[in-house]
Amino acid sequence: MEFKDYYKTLGVSRDATAEEIKKSFRRLARKYHPDVSKEADAEQNMKEVNEAYTVLSDPEKRAAYDQLGQRGFQAGGDFQPPPGWDSNFEFSGGFSDAQAADFSDFFAELFGTRMGAGARHTHQRRRGEDHHAKIMLDLEDSYHGATRNLTLRMPKLDGQGHAVLTEHTLNVRIPKGVHAGQVIRLAGQGGPGHAGEAAGDLFLEVHFNPHNRYRIENKDVYAALPVAPWEAALGATVKIPVPDGAVEVRVPENSQPGRKLRLKGRGIPAAAPGDLYLVLEVVLPAAATEKAREFYQMMARELAFNPRQNLGV
Repeated sequence: MEFKDYYKTLGVSRDATAEEIKKSFRRLARKYHPDVSKEADAEQNMKEVNEAYTVLSDPEKRAAYDQLGQRGFQAGGDFQPPPGWDSNFEFSGGFSDAQAADFSDFFAELFGTRMGAGARHTHQRRRGEDHHAKIMLDLEDSYHGATRNLTLRMPKLDGQGHAVLTEHTLNVRIPKGVHAGQVIRLAGQGGPGHAGEAAGDLFLEVHFNPHNRYRIENKDVYAALPVAPWEAALGATVKIPVPDGAVEVRVPENSQPGRKLRLKGRGIPAAAPGDLYLVLEVVLPAAATEKAREFYQMMARELAFNPRQNLGV
């Protein structure tokens, strides 16, 4: 997937006002509209112009796109969205997959399905808009529950037609057992209502920050369990810290690296909890002393062990 420079597509500067963007779009639409244009590839050009205008004419999408642009992506260069690039952005809408399919994969990846995208209900015509945001939490927040002070960035247009970010700070109670993809609803924290009608709701989609020890898959949690060679070979009971404390686990004898030990129900503590998997890693002591070297030399003589036997050598 290639990064697209929407400003270049519309021929405007990055600090262009909303009016300048609209004027450029109209000029290009007259040039490339398939019904009147004699330009080669007019239909494709019109499609790209429409896509660029859809993003740059929307303060929310433009602000999010500008955040990516600050990371040094170049037009036509390989692109993958950085993890969590859109976290803490407060959006008031989005595109369904079907709507996003009219544009490029780049557009669909950035602005495709979001929470509630395309799900504007008729009752929302009177009350305030529902807003949506992605938030990043620590795994420990799920195991223990927490209250977090979150600051969301809400794009809007200033008086000169430039997209600017305002901040929306709020305290959020994180329920124990929350899992990735779960949505926390904050009633009345969305867009303001009109003519005395109620405000919309704010929906927070939960994601987890990368962890230096744990890997999360749905509600299951994975962690490495380092063991000594004799613990793996002879079996042992070892103690290891886990997100909700510490446990003692039995390592079966003759265990190999990569073996998974399942602790049922010790994953994400949701209503239907996940499991915790400990993946064995055999850690070799260094042959740093004469005695250690003698042990290794004795093993080499006595065990006649060939770890490459299955490779035919």
